[in-house]
Amino acid sequence: MTEVSDDRRETIESDPFCEKLGIELAALGPGNARTELTVTDDLLNFHGTPHGGVVYSLADAAFAAASNSECDTALAMETNISYFEAVEVGETLTADADRLHRRGRTASYRVAVTDESGDEIATFRGRVYHPDE
Repeated sequence: MTEVSDDRRETIESDPFCEKLGIELAALGPGNARTELTVTDDLLNFHGTPHGGVVYSLADAAFAAASNSECDTALAMETNISYFEAVEVGETLTADADRLHRRGRTASYRVAVTDESGDEIATFRGRVYHPDE
């Protein structure tokens, strides 16, 4: 991934919600990003699997980083996620976001959430609006 300015990276990395959950920004480039999260006991639901909101938050963090990598403000317009598999405590999940399309002030992204084996456990899609463009 091509690098983004240090200032922009620092801004994106300063997200207090991501810090609270343990989500880390692993890579950032123009229109793409990678976030990672290790599943811990406190991120499980009552079934003993990672809470869907945790997986969604990991994907959303990658989406936010990718969509804000080239501009000052990207506002989410819509998102959705499909879950395929659950993982165990201790597993590190990776979310890779890539811009699929950009036209005018809107852009679309796809985020693949994978487990340590590289198997896709969820797919997230989102669209943003760039008010400053």
